[in-house]
Amino acid sequence: MIAGAGPAGWALASACARLGLATTLVDPEPLKPWQATYGLWADEFPGIPAAASPSVTLAHGTTEHRLDRRYLVVDNAALRESLTDERVDVRIGHVTGAAVGPRGATVTLREGGPIATGVAVDATSHRRALSGGPVRCTEQTAYGVKLTAEEASRLVPDDTTVFMDWGSNGTFLYALPLGDGRVLVEETCLARRPGLPVEVLAGRLHARLAAAGIAVPDEVERVRIPLDLPRPRGLAFGVAAGLVHPATGYSLATSLQLAPRVASALARGLGVGPVTAVRAARDAIWSPRARAVHALRGYGLRALLRMPPERLAEFFELFFRLPIESQRAFTSGREDLTGTAGMMTELFRMAPWAVRKLLIG
Repeated sequence: MIAGAGPAGWALASACARLGLATTLVDPEPLKPWQATYGLWADEFPGIPAAASPSVTLAHGTTEHRLDRRYLVVDNAALRESLTDERVDVRIGHVTGAAVGPRGATVTLREGGPIATGVAVDATSHRRALSGGPVRCTEQTAYGVKLTAEEASRLVPDDTTVFMDWGSNGTFLYALPLGDGRVLVEETCLARRPGLPVEVLAGRLHARLAAAGIAVPDEVERVRIPLDLPRPRGLAFGVAAGLVHPATGYSLATSLQLAPRVASALARGLGVGPVTAVRAARDAIWSPRARAVHALRGYGLRALLRMPPERLAEFFELFFRLPIESQRAFTSGREDLTGTAGMMTELFRMAPWAVRKLLIG
C-alpha cells in the first residue's frame, strides 16, 4: 500500500503493479491534477513528457553563462497518464498512521476501516503521514507569477530558461517558458532555515516587475521545499524519504529513476517476508554510494547556509565556470561519488580565500 498520489507515489505504484504486486494507492484526492510546475534537466530522465524545452539555458552568477545542457518543463497531464495503471487499486482516504509488525502493516484512515497490507510506503511528501509528521528543517522557498511571453521578454530573452540570475540580496530570478505562451518567473531563496518568508520574495519579485513596467498577475505560485528531511525509520519514497537534493531542491527525476528499482526490491523481498521486503527497498533507495553522495551534498548545503547573501553570487559564478560534466555530477549524479567529490574539490581550488573559509566552516 502506498500513501500519497503525487508523481512519486504513482511512479512506485505503477512500477509495483507492472510486476504483478497487489498495489493500493491511498490519497484524499488521488486523481487531482498536479498543480506544481516541475522543471528538470532533460538528461536526468530521457523521454519524460515535456510541455516545453527551451533552446537556450542561461545562468548568472556575477556574469552570464550559456549552459550546454537542455532544461525542460514537465507536461504534468502526460506524465500522470504515463504513470497511471488500471491494476492499481485507488482508494480515497486520509492516512493517519500505521502499525508495523513482522507479518506486515495495518494502516489506519481518518475515514475508518483499517487496511491490512504486506508493506506500507509513505509517499505523502513533507506531510510524512506514516513517518512521524512534518519536521522543522532547512527550506527552499519561492514566489512566482505566470507572465505572457511578451511581458516576460522585458525581463528575460525569448525561448530561454534562466536557471539562476543572482542578485546581491541572496535570492535569484528563475524563469521558465511553459509552452503555452506564458513564462513562469520566480524569486527564489535557495536555502534558509527557516525558509525566507514568501512575502519577502513577493516584494522582491514585484519590484522587478514594476521596474519592467509589468503589472502583477492574479495567478501566483508559492513554493516551499524541505531540503534536509531526516531519513525515516520506516519505508518512504519521494520527498518523504529525503530524496530531495539538499543543495538544489530537486527530487522528481530521482523518484522516477528509482521507482522500478524499488518495486523490484519489494517483489523479491516479499517472497521472503515483509521485513525483508522493507529492508531490500530501503537498500535500493539508499545504496552506500547514494548515502555518501547525499552526505557530500548535505555538506554543500551547510556551506551555502554559512554564506552571507553577497557571497552567493560569487560562489555560483565559480560553479557555473566548471565544466558541464562537473556541474552535472553535483546536480544529478546521485550515486556518482567520484564526480561529486571531484566537483567539490575543483570548485574549492578555484575559490578565493574568502569563499574557501566559508566552504571549510
